[in-house]
Amino acid sequence: MTKHIKTDLCVIGGGSGGLSVAAGAVQMGASVVLVEGGKMGGDCLNYGCVPSKALIAAGKHAHAMTTGAPFGITPVVPKVDYAAAKDHVASVIAGIAPQDSVERFQGLGVQVIEAYGTFISETELQAGDTIIKARRFVIATGSSPFVPPIQGLDKVPYYTNENIFDLREQPKHLIVIGGGPIGMELAQAHRRLGSDVTVLEGMTALGKDDPELAAIALARIRAEGVVIVEGALASEIKGKAGAVEVHTKDGAVYKGSHLLMAVGRKPNLDTLDLTAAGVAFDRSGVTVDASLKTSNPKIYAIGDVAGGLQFTHMANYHAGIVIRSALFGLPSKASTAHIPWATYTDPEIAQVGLTEAQAREQHSDAVEVVRFNFAENDRARAELTTTGLIKVMVLKGRPIGASIVGAQAGELIQVWSLAIANRLKMGAVAAMVSPYPTMGEINKRAAGAYFGPRLFSNPWVKRVVRLVQKF
Repeated sequence: MTKHIKTDLCVIGGGSGGLSVAAGAVQMGASVVLVEGGKMGGDCLNYGCVPSKALIAAGKHAHAMTTGAPFGITPVVPKVDYAAAKDHVASVIAGIAPQDSVERFQGLGVQVIEAYGTFISETELQAGDTIIKARRFVIATGSSPFVPPIQGLDKVPYYTNENIFDLREQPKHLIVIGGGPIGMELAQAHRRLGSDVTVLEGMTALGKDDPELAAIALARIRAEGVVIVEGALASEIKGKAGAVEVHTKDGAVYKGSHLLMAVGRKPNLDTLDLTAAGVAFDRSGVTVDASLKTSNPKIYAIGDVAGGLQFTHMANYHAGIVIRSALFGLPSKASTAHIPWATYTDPEIAQVGLTEAQAREQHSDAVEVVRFNFAENDRARAELTTTGLIKVMVLKGRPIGASIVGAQAGELIQVWSLAIANRLKMGAVAAMVSPYPTMGEINKRAAGAYFGPRLFSNPWVKRVVRLVQKF
């Protein structure tokens, strides 16, 4: 028998963004229905951010055992229990899962329906045997791995980020198709855990990052033994479990034991029937305006499914935009200018705002680029993490972008996100006092590099100083 529910807000998708909207809305007094047919917590908790960082941490510990000689520590070859490393991954997921669970959200007052949702009209969604009529909907269904139609792939076992973390047998030789952030993070982690790894990238590895910074990270990854082949377009896959061959368009053949597909993401739209809801969409996702409203003004879309930057923190930021608009009726627009992101290779790469190339293209000679090398930071010297560089793009005294490669880049980038979000000038960062010795001094020194030429090479400054000294 079909059930009917009326609610203020229906959230479709129990990933990071959807859960943020549901939790915020219900605690502010709205009636909320949450529809999720898969795992609560979505991709980030179960298949993405959390498990990948847990596996990277395991690889980091293994790598540390081989690199202690400069500190007076005799290097040893680590004995890696790959299955135990995966137990660590599973335990991290299990520790976070209660925060995203059905039980927790029911306790908050959210009505959770464990089924996939399909629109049956512009104001109604069917999920299982329930029809939900809502004043407003939020589509937060996220994205999933894109698997290209490569000849023979359907006949050979392969992994994506959705099942690689379930693998208990350590790959002898992992072939990764795709040299983006996911591919490079998992490639380096597996190499550090003892697997041979080959990365095949059809274009340029880490191609969305500043090329100067990407080159620094790729050099380190290659030095650790990961084979990275750029311009290698896969044309055919052959083989069987334990013996996989990837043939590329230039005629080369790469052999391995396991295959990981990491070529990109696609929005999760298949079950929604957006046409019935009057919602426009394309291959990149649901079409939204600056306030994240779709072509149906009663329906919002957030996170990966809305196209644009595909990050968990972006989905959470979108959640705040929707709550402001849908619950309070206040104008609210999303921006990407202050949204940072990081790739958790070693060294890390982080970016916020415009890259150097983008800044020069948009602002020509008006933009200044200041640089500071990690090798000049005392904490980096003490820990031998001197491989790194920060570049800050400055327009009329304000940072409009920052690019960092090096240890803790994902932590360091946050200062520049704060500065850009609040339209702070470089003087605000220069005035910051960092405890000594910390990596955080890198940001302050970068800001100082902006003011240095203005102070030390300005003849008027020297004249003023000489004049004052006469009194």
